[in-house]
Amino acid sequence: TAAIYAARKGIKTGLVADEFGGQVKETLSIENIPGFKYTEGPDFMDQMQAQVTALDVDIMTGVLADGIHTTDKQVEVNLNNGAKLFAKTVILATGARWRLIGIPGETEFRNKGVAYCTHCDGPLYKGKNVAVIGSSGIEAAIDLAGLAKHVTVLEFLPELKADDALLKKLKTLSNVTVITNAQTTGLYGDGKVEKLAYTDRISGKAEEIPISGCFIQVGLVPNTEWLKDSGIELSDRGEILTAGDGSTNVERIFAAGDASDTLFKQIVIAAGSGATAALG
Repeated sequence: TAAIYAARKGIKTGLVADEFGGQVKETLSIENIPGFKYTEGPDFMDQMQAQVTALDVDIMTGVLADGIHTTDKQVEVNLNNGAKLFAKTVILATGARWRLIGIPGETEFRNKGVAYCTHCDGPLYKGKNVAVIGSSGIEAAIDLAGLAKHVTVLEFLPELKADDALLKKLKTLSNVTVITNAQTTGLYGDGKVEKLAYTDRISGKAEEIPISGCFIQVGLVPNTEWLKDSGIELSDRGEILTAGDGSTNVERIFAAGDASDTLFKQIVIAAGSGATAALG
């Protein structure tokens, strides 16, 4: 969105991304973008890419920025392939990635039963028992219910935190079980995930669930580690601190989306902050 707004203002614009579309491409069903009763992440981002391309934005994919600094006249961005980009202004919209929960088996079984993206990996578990960890995973559980034999949602808190519309939908699904006050303690199996262990936080009793897959949905981590020596101010959670116009504390560097300190992490809000940064 930042690229669209910049290009439409007649500014020569380039866009650097490992992959065009980012985390939105990992979202299966989207029902809360104004003007779209229903769309899917990959389709939505394909339309966005066509729009950006039509505006003659220089799209550079397959590379990542790994350093940034300013001089009196310009901003210099270092890429991980050794190239350098020079611009009068830079907008940082590096997004976020799935947060890890740090339990045994989480990294060992990644792509061997542990997954984060229902759109990418959900079809692999058709007809199987799966678990979803975290309130952020209510949409994931709903998506998986149409594929899996049974879905178990484990929530650390006493109740689920999600939109009412999602909770109402969840209650209509006969193959979904919700367990609250559950502290997941590990994922176990022989070469692949076969069971999930958790502790009931009220009784202290240890429990196990046989599963073939586990989708971990406990929030996001902003992709900002590469900015630690940049002089750009970050929050204690690693989010880029911005003013109302998207500007950072470093002149000519702006930020937008889930990498910034926007209060809510939603597609429409991220897009709006991209427009704000470009206009700013």
